[in-house]
Amino acid sequence: MTEQSPRPKQSEIHNLPPPKSTSARSVSTPRSATSGGGGGSRRETPDFHSTAAKLERAKEVYRAYEGHGERPTIAEILGWCFYELCSFFVLALLIPVVFPLIISQISGPPTAPPQGWFKSFRGFDCSSREMQLYQSLTEQTINVSNAQFSPLIWTSISWAVGLVLAGPILAVASFHLDYGFHQYLITLAAVAAGALTCLPTGFFKTVKIFPLYIILIVIAHSVASTSHTRHLGLMLRGLTGPIIHKAKFSLRIIGSGQISSWSAGVGGVGAAAISAFTYHMLRSDKQVQGIDSHFLNLWIVTIFAGLKWLIGIFHVFLTNRSISVSIPSDSEIHILSIFKYPHAIATVISGGFLSSFATISIFTSVLLFLISQICFKPVLIFYLLLIYFLVPLISLPLLHQLQIRIKADASKMLILGFILSAATSATCFYFHAYAWQRHLVFVFAVLQGTAAAVLHAYGRALVVHCSPAGKESAISMWFSWMRAIGGCVGFTVAAVVPTMLQVSSGVVFCCAVVGGMLLIFGNVTDYDGAVAAGHVRDDSEKGSPVFGLDSRSESKELESP
Repeated sequence: MTEQSPRPKQSEIHNLPPPKSTSARSVSTPRSATSGGGGGSRRETPDFHSTAAKLERAKEVYRAYEGHGERPTIAEILGWCFYELCSFFVLALLIPVVFPLIISQISGPPTAPPQGWFKSFRGFDCSSREMQLYQSLTEQTINVSNAQFSPLIWTSISWAVGLVLAGPILAVASFHLDYGFHQYLITLAAVAAGALTCLPTGFFKTVKIFPLYIILIVIAHSVASTSHTRHLGLMLRGLTGPIIHKAKFSLRIIGSGQISSWSAGVGGVGAAAISAFTYHMLRSDKQVQGIDSHFLNLWIVTIFAGLKWLIGIFHVFLTNRSISVSIPSDSEIHILSIFKYPHAIATVISGGFLSSFATISIFTSVLLFLISQICFKPVLIFYLLLIYFLVPLISLPLLHQLQIRIKADASKMLILGFILSAATSATCFYFHAYAWQRHLVFVFAVLQGTAAAVLHAYGRALVVHCSPAGKESAISMWFSWMRAIGGCVGFTVAAVVPTMLQVSSGVVFCCAVVGGMLLIFGNVTDYDGAVAAGHVRDDSEKGSPVFGLDSRSESKELESP
């Protein structure tokens, strides 16, 4: 894979050596119209050689940046969406659902709750299977150094350690993604490492090995997600040009929203496929040599997930972006460049951390609530997951059309996502003591599934608008990292108080409100972020992007004999 590079800088053009030859003629300037000390008038002729040299230098620099403005092909866009199909489930399902399930199968037998195996905590009739599942996930059956952990907490600790280790790795990878010559190798290595780590998860039947698996997957997914988000910014620059006029900026908004929405929609399809396969494998009650086969079946699920993620590696070969040939003088603080762009910081906090926190926390806490309190049957949980992940395939295209009609940008769509998330979390908080009806639960899945998809799609669209050319990875790194941190913290909140939906839903409501307020009162918009990042030029501005050349001098030189 080759990657697109930023537009050449002024310093690069001026620092280039003079061209070896030029077709322009050099016209000397007479020193004086008269000799001696007379005060005759002097007449200077234009220095065509100087202008021609500037043009030649500009040609050489732009030749080095060949491919910079190439429009993305249909294959490139489809390949980018295809990777989302193959990888979206990692943070949405694999880490918060599948890994706690497989750990619970080997962490030790759970003890019976006070009401017994056949009653939920609300007193509803329940099969022993649902209550055993809940107890095995939430009971502290893992003993490590005189400390006890539940499978949920064990997963969250492993997730957190992975994010801590991912920080410095992302710092190095982001620099090489922006200025290296082998960006595609970084993406290939990250996807391959994460996918292959999923394969041996059931080989050693001990809970102490699972933190290693989770840590490697978290690091690999963070690096791959950084590259994936950066690539969206490169495609947008190829679609609309490196600098777009203010009057045409709506084209950039529409393009980013459409591509990111398609990607989020098909990503939900991939997560639904993993949900269906997990449910199918858990239905079996067969014994394998006297041992419950659920552990082996869940191992098969992780193998399937790893192979599915690995297939997404083919999107790397469908891109056509040129590489960067220059390294900035401040390369040592490349990852700190985000602090020069307040709009990018606000987007990373709201569209990255807070949105992911709200999404994962309410998702996990509601699932635990339905199993332990309402005693939802497994088939109903399966239907709930299908609705949650598949609804965005319909709702996102409709919302994108609404976005076009009302001329809303990505920040306004993010606010809509926070409003939907706040509404669902407030409903959970208010009705946590009630017995939820089945149809109301499915309505909840429709609203929250749409909210999660909107936050995911338009948070990514907004961050690429706020990313300056040549520093896409520096911004995308923070976005991907904070998004994963938000998901980890949200998952931990739900895991710490699994029986108290009102606590997690109340925290989610506050986060959704803060996220929306940050965008509103921070005046965070696509246009302002793009202007700060240098993607927009006012319609009144004219001239060449090459310093020292304006449109008039360039036209004169081209017309000269």
